[in-house]
Amino acid sequence: MDRLDAMKVFVVALDEGSLAGASRKLRRSPAAVSRAIAFLEEHVGAELLHRTTRSLKLSEAGERYAAVCRRVLTDLEEADLLAAGERSAPRGTLTLTAPVFMGETVLCPILNAFMDAYPAVSVRLYLLDRPVNLIDEGVDIALRIGQLADSSLVATRVGEIRRVVAAAPRYLTQNPRIVEPADLAKHQIIAFTDFGLDSWSFPPLDGSSVPHIVHFTPRIIVNSIRGAIVSAVSGRGVTRIFSYQIADQVREGSLEIILKNHDDRPFPLHLIAPQGRLSVPKVRAFVDLAVPRLRSHFAHASRDTG
Repeated sequence: MDRLDAMKVFVVALDEGSLAGASRKLRRSPAAVSRAIAFLEEHVGAELLHRTTRSLKLSEAGERYAAVCRRVLTDLEEADLLAAGERSAPRGTLTLTAPVFMGETVLCPILNAFMDAYPAVSVRLYLLDRPVNLIDEGVDIALRIGQLADSSLVATRVGEIRRVVAAAPRYLTQNPRIVEPADLAKHQIIAFTDFGLDSWSFPPLDGSSVPHIVHFTPRIIVNSIRGAIVSAVSGRGVTRIFSYQIADQVREGSLEIILKNHDDRPFPLHLIAPQGRLSVPKVRAFVDLAVPRLRSHFAHASRDTG
């Protein structure tokens, strides 16, 4: 059996979530899919998948092997496209990753425009609020918040965002004024898990080099950005969030940003790709289309929340 073909079956089964899904996707019999997985397991001498009737779960060896398979298949696709020359029209599967909220609200509309412009390209989008190793997981492009440490990646800056403190106007009029971060200890706090459950950090006070930490007992704890926004808009308290996430609410007046003089430094926002991927037509085409749209979006969001 062809090992590369078996690797493809293995990866498709993971993406589809079941052997039956891989069978439908690849238009092969369930027995053929099972044989391909069995062939790989015999070849590596280890069980790769824990099978149930409804789902698949990777073994520890399977997790490592899946990362290698994705990298190998991505490299082969890249080699084929590069061999076709720069004049080759964009085609194949474009794999991207982004934070969940940013992917849903900002990246998906851009991807829709991209797919309309390039019908020969299909898209696989992973929305994850965790760092992704682009090379190991076979990802072409990532939209990433924060400073970049990996110099092996090619980065294109598309904007910047800030952490802000916000509340509904009616909450602010019905409760004591918030003039400085210490005042937050007297208020109802909607804590979002990513930004701190019992304290928030602010830039150092005058004369200090140590971040100013404000401790509180939250009234609401939520692990969803949308949940924090809905609670804040309904007047349940004060929350902390990224500026772009509430640009619409600030524009329409349902939320108000406070403590603007105590904001953190902005976080840069980049599109990043592994070395060499920008020469692949589908990747280059997406970057050319997405960069000006992303820059425009975050520039408008910055003005609305500034």
